[in-house]
Amino acid sequence: MPDRQHTPHSAVVEDDDLLQFLDDHEHAALDEDLPRQPWRVLIVDDDADVHKATELAMQGLQIEGQTLTFLHARSAAEARTLLRQEPDIAVVLLDVVMESDDAGLQLVRHIRDELRQRAVRIVLRTGQPGYAPEIETVQAYDINDYKTKSELTRTRLYTVLTAAIRSYRQIRALEANRQGLEMIVEASTELGRQHGLHRFAEGVVTQLCALLGTLPEGLVCVQAHNDATAEARVIAAAGQYSALINRPLHAVPVGKVRDLLARCLTAGHNLHEAGCTVLFFGLPSGRAMAALVEVPRELDELDRQLLRAFCSNIAVGFENVMLYTQLTDQAYNDPLLQLPNRTRFIELLEHNLKTPDGITLALIDLDDFSDVNDAFGHRFGDQVLQAVAQRLAQRLGFDTTMARISSNAFGLLGPDDMVNGQRIGSVFEDPFTVAGERLQLSATTGLVRLVQSRALGSELLLDAQIALKRAKAQHRGASQYFSAEMGIDARERFKLLKGLRASFEERRLFVVYQPQVELATQRVVGAEALLRWRTEDGKFVPPDQFIPLAEHSGLIVPIGEFVLRTACRQVRQLRDAGYADFRIAVNISLAQFRHPAFIDTVRRALADAEVPGAALELEITESMAMEEVSAVLRVLAEIRGTGASVAIDDFGTGFSSLSQLRRLDVERLKIDRAFVREAQNSAAGATIAQMVVNLGCSLGMRVVAEGIETEEQRQHLLALGCHEGQGWLFARPMPADELERWLAAPKPWEQPLPGAVPAGAAATPAATPCAAEAVTPAAARH
Repeated sequence: MPDRQHTPHSAVVEDDDLLQFLDDHEHAALDEDLPRQPWRVLIVDDDADVHKATELAMQGLQIEGQTLTFLHARSAAEARTLLRQEPDIAVVLLDVVMESDDAGLQLVRHIRDELRQRAVRIVLRTGQPGYAPEIETVQAYDINDYKTKSELTRTRLYTVLTAAIRSYRQIRALEANRQGLEMIVEASTELGRQHGLHRFAEGVVTQLCALLGTLPEGLVCVQAHNDATAEARVIAAAGQYSALINRPLHAVPVGKVRDLLARCLTAGHNLHEAGCTVLFFGLPSGRAMAALVEVPRELDELDRQLLRAFCSNIAVGFENVMLYTQLTDQAYNDPLLQLPNRTRFIELLEHNLKTPDGITLALIDLDDFSDVNDAFGHRFGDQVLQAVAQRLAQRLGFDTTMARISSNAFGLLGPDDMVNGQRIGSVFEDPFTVAGERLQLSATTGLVRLVQSRALGSELLLDAQIALKRAKAQHRGASQYFSAEMGIDARERFKLLKGLRASFEERRLFVVYQPQVELATQRVVGAEALLRWRTEDGKFVPPDQFIPLAEHSGLIVPIGEFVLRTACRQVRQLRDAGYADFRIAVNISLAQFRHPAFIDTVRRALADAEVPGAALELEITESMAMEEVSAVLRVLAEIRGTGASVAIDDFGTGFSSLSQLRRLDVERLKIDRAFVREAQNSAAGATIAQMVVNLGCSLGMRVVAEGIETEEQRQHLLALGCHEGQGWLFARPMPADELERWLAAPKPWEQPLPGAVPAGAAATPAATPCAAEAVTPAAARH
C-alpha cells in the first residue's frame, strides 16, 4: 500500500476499514531476531567416506549468511524416500553410479518429472571421469553442475554450493512471487463475490492471513469521514476477537495493537515494527482504514511486495464495496429518519413470518400531515416526522422494528402487548414540541396479527393498508385489526377493477337511454343515457359497484369520453331521423371536470358527431358545484363557450351555498329520486321537493325530477311546479335501436308537438322537440 506521501489525505475513502490480524499468542512479545533456517543439502552416494569428507570440508562455513545442514542417502532408492519426506532441500550432491550404472541419472528424472521439484539444484559427482559424457548429460538432464569427485576440493566445493544455493534462492523467490500473485488474484476474485462492507472486511481478514501463512484471527476497524477525533470502530473480526465487532477501538484488549492501529490511522501510511505490519488503506470516500497483521517472523522484501500488491487490489475492491454499500443504503434505508424503508420492511416481514406467534404488524398513518406541510413548510414537516419517530422508538422501541413506509406512514413490527391500538394511541396523547411549536397530532392505525394471516411480506403490508382504510372510515385516531373478510372484500374489488379495464378495452361497456317527459303535457323531451357493463359470461355488474372503482382508479376519464362520444353520435342519428331539436345532457365526473383536456374533449366529441353545442347539456353534481368558486366558474364559462348548457344533478343531497348557486347561472336543477319517493309520504320530503322547485324557478332554471314510478308522484310533482321528469312510469332504460322505435311508436298519453316529424313518417305524434340526456359514468348510478 502506498505511503502517505503517495496517497494524499483527501484520497482517503469514506468506508476504509482497519484490518487487524493477531495470531494465537498475541499477549507474548515477538522476537525480532528469530534464527534464520540453515540451507539443507542432500548427499546421495554409496560411499560412506564421501559423506564424511563433504561434511568435514564444509564444516563451519556459511553461504549467504546461513549455515549448512546435511542429509544423507546411501542409494537412489533411499534418496527417493527421503526427498518425499523432507521439504526445502536446496542442493542435491548426487553420485552418478550407485546400485546401477545410471541410478543417479534416473533419480534426476524422478526429482524433476515425478516429484516436480524444479527449484532444488542438482550437482552430479562421479568417481569415473568420462563414464557419463558431461556435455550430453548436461543437455539431456536438468542439472546445475557436473564434476568429478577429485575436482571437488574444499574451495571448489564451496564455490559450487554457493552458486547452486544462489540459484535455488532466486528460483524459490520467483516461485513464491508467482504463488503470491496467484493468491492475490484468487483472493481478489473471492472478495469480489462479497457484497456489503462487513462481509468484505471479514473476507479480507481471511485472505490476508492465508497470504501470510498465519491463523485467520484479526480485526477490521474504520474511522469516520475526515475526522481524526472520531474513534475508529471494529467492523469485522475473526478468531478470538469476534466478540469485538461493532465495538470501539479502545475495546481491543492488546495495548500494542491499539497503539499501532491508532498511529497508522493518524499517520496515514504503513507501519512495520515489533513483529507487526500495519497496512493503511486510503480510499476516496474520506474514511481511513488500517490492517494490522502480526507475523511470528520477519517479513522479507518479497513479503512486503506481495502486501503492497494485495493492498492495491483490495483498495479497488473496497471502493466497489463502498459504492455497493451506498446503493444498498439508498435502496433499503430512509435517509431522513435513518430507518428501514418499505422495501427493507417487507424483507423483515417475510423473515418474521417463519415464527409469527405473538407478533403484530402496525401501519401508522399521521392524520392530516399534508396540512402541517402546507402551514409550516416541508422542513418543519421533516422535523415533525423525526419527533414522531423518536417518540415511537422511546415508547414502543423495546423488541420492536420500526420503518418508514411512505411520506407520513410508519410500520411497526413487534410483540402483541407492545404493538396494539391502545399503546400506539397513547404515543399521540401528549402534544409534540417541534421547533418551539406545540403540535397536537393524531394517527390512524391498521393492525395485522401475523399468526392470523397467510399472506407474504408485501401482501401482509397490503392487509395492514386495508385495515388502515377501514379505520380511517371510522374517525381520526382510530385503529382497526385486519380480518379475513376485509381481505376478501378488497381482493374482490381489485378483481372487479381488473375486469372493468378488460371490458372497457374489449368494448363490453355500452350505453342505454331512459326517456324524459314534460310533466304537464307528457310529451317526450329527452332521454338520459346510462352506462352498463355486461361481463364476458353475460352477467350485468351494477353501476354502484363499478363506477366508484373507475373514479378512484382514474379509469373514469377515458370511460367518460367514451360515453360522451357515444351520446353525441346517438343524438346525431336521432336528428338525422327527423328529431331536429334533440338535445343531449352528459353527467360529468369530478375527475373529468378537473382534467386539463376536458374542454378539448367536449369540443372534439361535438365536432366529430357534427352536432351543435346547443344539443349538449353537461351535468355536474352539487358537491362539484360547491368546490373552489373561481375554478368552477372558469370551467363553466368554457363549457358555455362551446354552446352547451349546464345542469346540477342530485340537487338536495349536498350542502349548497345559495349565493354560490346563483353565481353559477346554470340552466337546470335535478331533484334526487330519494326526495321524489318521500314527497308524498312525509312532510319533510314534500318540503324539500317544494324548496328545490321554488329555488329553481326563482333562479330561472328548469327543474327535473328523477325516479318517477307512479301517476300519483307525477301529479304531486306537477302540483309543486316541477317541469320535467323521468322514471319507469314513462319508460325504462333501453338500447339505442329500441329508443328510436319507442320514439316513433304512438303513445296514448303523448300530445303532438309541431315540427317533430321522423324521417319517412308523416306527422308522427311522437315527433316532438326533446331534451335527450346522455349520462357519463357518474350518472350511471341512476
